[in-house]
Amino acid sequence: MNATAAQPTEFAPAFCEGIQYYADTWPGFAEHAARPAIAEGAGAIADAGDPDAAYQTLLMADALRYLTLQVCGGKASGHPGGFASSAEAYAALVMLGHTNIVTEVGHHAPGFYSAMFLDTSLEEMGIRTVAEMMARFRERHGLLGHLSGAIPGLLAPAGPLGQGQHFAMAGAMLHPGTLFPVTIGDGGMGEPYVLNSMMHFNTAYPTVTNYLPTLIWNGYSQEHHSMCATWSNEQMAAYWRGHGFEKVVLVNAKDYDDTRQVGEYVDSSRFGLGARLAFAGAVLRGMDEAARSALSGTRTAFIVKQLKGAGVHKLGAKAHNLYPADTLDAEHMVEGLQRRALPPEAWAITRENFRRAGGGPAVKTAVTEHVLKIAELPELPINEFKVGDKQVPATAFGALAAFVGLNDPRFVVCNADGNEASAMANINQALKIRHPVEDPLYNQTPTGQVYEPLNEDACAGLAAGLALFGGRSLWLSYESFAINGWPIVQTVAQAMAELRRKTPSLITMFTAGALEQGRNGWTHQRPEIENYFAAQMRNGNVYPLFPCDANQIQVAYEWALGTYNKGVAIIASKSPLPVYTTLEQAREGVEKGAVSLYESANGKQTVVFAVTGDMALLPVFEAKDRLEAQGHRVRIVSAANPRRLYRPTDVSWGTVSEPDNAFMDDDRFNALFDGDALIAVSGGPGGPLEPIMLRTRAAKRDMFVWQRGETTATPGEIMAFNGITGEAMAERATVLLA
Repeated sequence: MNATAAQPTEFAPAFCEGIQYYADTWPGFAEHAARPAIAEGAGAIADAGDPDAAYQTLLMADALRYLTLQVCGGKASGHPGGFASSAEAYAALVMLGHTNIVTEVGHHAPGFYSAMFLDTSLEEMGIRTVAEMMARFRERHGLLGHLSGAIPGLLAPAGPLGQGQHFAMAGAMLHPGTLFPVTIGDGGMGEPYVLNSMMHFNTAYPTVTNYLPTLIWNGYSQEHHSMCATWSNEQMAAYWRGHGFEKVVLVNAKDYDDTRQVGEYVDSSRFGLGARLAFAGAVLRGMDEAARSALSGTRTAFIVKQLKGAGVHKLGAKAHNLYPADTLDAEHMVEGLQRRALPPEAWAITRENFRRAGGGPAVKTAVTEHVLKIAELPELPINEFKVGDKQVPATAFGALAAFVGLNDPRFVVCNADGNEASAMANINQALKIRHPVEDPLYNQTPTGQVYEPLNEDACAGLAAGLALFGGRSLWLSYESFAINGWPIVQTVAQAMAELRRKTPSLITMFTAGALEQGRNGWTHQRPEIENYFAAQMRNGNVYPLFPCDANQIQVAYEWALGTYNKGVAIIASKSPLPVYTTLEQAREGVEKGAVSLYESANGKQTVVFAVTGDMALLPVFEAKDRLEAQGHRVRIVSAANPRRLYRPTDVSWGTVSEPDNAFMDDDRFNALFDGDALIAVSGGPGGPLEPIMLRTRAAKRDMFVWQRGETTATPGEIMAFNGITGEAMAERATVLLA
């Protein structure tokens, strides 16, 4: 089939404006493409064995390849190679009407954008022609280089490897009966926890089978051969079966090769047309078999084996990325585009199939294009503890989490290290750990709502996926270990900032083990992640909360449950600690950002302590006693919601979905933090205290914060090791005042 430079033609649909090359009509086109294989109103082909369907699946795959390459070439930037080897698999899913597709591979973005262009979803953002898509690719307010769920029709973001399967599993849980395919690259399969997370899910939720991992096994990763490139087909199938998949459907392009290509991975686009159609038909039938199996209660995986870069400008890892020399007028790019060019009438029928698949364009039909209806919660049974009592903040929080789960059957609590170890056994007692072994001693049942893989990535991933897809969830962890799962929380929080719909905020609670885990030593003393949270505050929709006691943590959770499209990290202790606030004061601290816990009746000079956290207040009150004995006035302020303490210009609040411009005004801020000296205190690092240090008018100021961990017998000893003592604070305040 010959290709020539595109000429104005009455046969080319208007959306084709910008296409550089068209081809002659394919042999058999009149016979197999007289009408769209997906009938009007059908949403999917009627028969996966229909030769017309196989023919049009191949047209669709080449259309995706062509657009992917030309769009990337327009900027000499982007990643065409990985998606190219998935084109038949993606096209088969669309032909079968399964369009709620997510991916683990951010580098497949231009292929996914091409699909959304062809089904008209991108018209929602003003992209109606190929020329417009090229102009907006990898540009601000356009099609960013890696996937975003903000793009019309796309369900979830994809950037860091190892995340996409979480979105597919969450979608399957929230939408029984709908298939959620997730494409996974063999280069990224070595990323920690991809198969591991699915194995635990398969064990915990054996009846949730309506997600379909689709491995694009092309032999290469980003810059070299994939680590599983030497595996046999039997080894690969066994690997998936070993992770809980009862059925594995594998289609290997090499079985259809009529060109005698060398190696285990071949480029099907080099086959003769008959062999290409046979391969496309095999993928279509295999995908249909896999999809029906998954939707019928069998844990199923689909694998397509085809050389990376099949059908684009280069092969193998060299096809992965475009560089400045890979322009549209470069000889190898021209050759690649001409080989994939389609006749104008093929573009027309391909678009019609895309528009009809799944019941309409993805922007109208994808499950994430609509707000998910979830259970309404009654008023939370907040327990007002008496000021001065000692209560465990984590346990008070757990009671409310249990209440939420009892009133929302789809609510899931994720915890790798165990709720009992974090003083939240009440969650397990009420909601039960989801486990195939029924055992009341350990609060285990196969229908529990507490998901406990010993893997923070798997915990964070499922919780994040559920929140992004519209459900309530909660990730609990030790602060020390949270870093292992935080990257997907960061990804989803950013995605929520871009969403065109409301979704419940992603809520996490981390027990602040740095000051509590002395006997365990520095392995359990890693509060530095609080600086990570602090840096994200400026994004506009991330809120680290530092409740000062058992009353305020309840209010903090109540507040978080009432928010949308935000990432909320609550940090609190699991030790009995004094209650400092009434519920009214607690709410003031969370909603306004900070609240005064104590102020001396009189004194010659005023020392202000600005504190994040609960246990760190113990040495602060000790310092207060020392300073008052010297005749000074002391004010102790709990900074419960430091994001609200920034100035509006410090935070990108106006750029996010569900914007929140509630910041403490100058008069209130100064009334709380003005003094002759200000000392900022944290049991963790100093990042969360930044808004206070930026705004304070106190010329004399200092910080007492975390330095490093060590094995100690008591919280007091670890605080002393870090210089966080009442004596040291009082001495420093005295020096500042002098």
